[in-house]
Amino acid sequence: MRKTLILFLTLMTLLETQCQSSKPAETSRAVEVAKQAFEQHAAYKEAALQDRRFKHKDIVPLLEQLRQNRLFQVQVAGQSIEGRDIYLVKVGTGKTKVMLWSQMHGDESTATMALFDIFNFLQNPGELKGLRDEILTNNTLYMVPMLNPDGAEVFQRRNALDIDLNRDALMLQSAESRLLKKLRDEIKPEFGFNLHDQSRLYTVGTTAKPATISFLAPAFDHAQTVNEVRGRAMRTIVGMNEGLQQLVPGHVAKYSDAHEPRAFGDNIQKWGTSVILIESGGYKGDPEKQYIRRLNFATILSALHIIGTESYAQYNLADYFKIPQNERYLYDLVIKDVWYKENGKDAQLDVGINRYEPASTTAKKGFYHRSAVEEIGDMSVHYGYEEIDGQGMTLVPGKVYDKPFATINELTPARAKQLLADGYTTVRMQNLPTQADPEDLPLNILTTTGRVNHGLALFRGANFVVKDKEGQVRYGIVNGFVYDLQGEKPQLFHGLIL
Repeated sequence: MRKTLILFLTLMTLLETQCQSSKPAETSRAVEVAKQAFEQHAAYKEAALQDRRFKHKDIVPLLEQLRQNRLFQVQVAGQSIEGRDIYLVKVGTGKTKVMLWSQMHGDESTATMALFDIFNFLQNPGELKGLRDEILTNNTLYMVPMLNPDGAEVFQRRNALDIDLNRDALMLQSAESRLLKKLRDEIKPEFGFNLHDQSRLYTVGTTAKPATISFLAPAFDHAQTVNEVRGRAMRTIVGMNEGLQQLVPGHVAKYSDAHEPRAFGDNIQKWGTSVILIESGGYKGDPEKQYIRRLNFATILSALHIIGTESYAQYNLADYFKIPQNERYLYDLVIKDVWYKENGKDAQLDVGINRYEPASTTAKKGFYHRSAVEEIGDMSVHYGYEEIDGQGMTLVPGKVYDKPFATINELTPARAKQLLADGYTTVRMQNLPTQADPEDLPLNILTTTGRVNHGLALFRGANFVVKDKEGQVRYGIVNGFVYDLQGEKPQLFHGLIL
């Protein structure tokens, strides 16, 4: 009798697992929603937002215009530390309340752009009218498109008090944090979307693929307990992942489940709202994250479909844990197996280089790139957005051309390419260009008496040439950017005023 009971329970468990793992009709519909939204995105893309560094003043006219549409309720819900208005947009009549907030970190703006695309979709759905009507009939949406406008003003993570808002859910020391807590408590949403950006250097597990989108259903305790509230978020993520895998196969990861007691996502999950964290990472050839913006648009609409139809219940929790973990195995540039001479001795090694974006008042984009060597040695488990196979080649520190140029105009593209071919990455100049955009500098610029060391060292600038077996320069590396001298000058390539 006991053996029969055990066999029966085993069969029932297998049957339940098989049913949970099978793809129901609603699952395939969610995939179709993601695909349709992705394909139709151009029709809804907000033209006023074309790059990541827009400011509060750029979105206010869009929100005030939205206020004129009776479909929406637009209100100023509060102010930032520096007195900028923080808006709340309400739309829909459905029973399920969903709250979405973006840019609580001022330099994480990808999802903000996607929210404005969603506003356009909701106003003029075109071919996707059926999806729009379904979402607004089943859900009531509450959206805060820019929670940290002061941080956005200077494109920094923290607010005007230098407080990380996502570490202020307990003490509520900042006005923006208190506002987010107040809205959550008043609205009492069943679902919440915590929309962020993460480093472009994260990978999907230990693969070479960037973690373009990462999900998380934040843990509300250190034990990472899964209750009904967190479970709903996890199941919804499974559906969102299924849709994204059709659009960017292998580029979806899961953010760390480690509990952070001060974080809003973890606490809002604990307060009874099913929280879904979306982190926008990197994608090759997408520095302004316009492709990732499109993915955000598609996956959020897919999620709103899943939530509104309650089809999340049909997804298997175990599939959430199958999503590969975020890891950090990427660099902007990796030079592999190259020879380098130090103290008279040759060594074969790998070099990892990353690029950063300091603010600049002279650059057209408001920032420039400054690169640094961040790894030397065995990088066999690491990858680069760009890679140089240095087999049989030699890395040589860039030289300084000592005969000064009078002005930047003398340093023509042809002259700069010839200097690179001769091993020079830096030139001297009698009159430094005080208002020059760094992207206009074909090589590094130094004063007539300035000194610089381009030798290979950790955290030093990346200025080298890579020579082939015949001793000819194949690659020039200036400020971490690569110029293959057998090809055309790359679109993004510039030096610095040292």
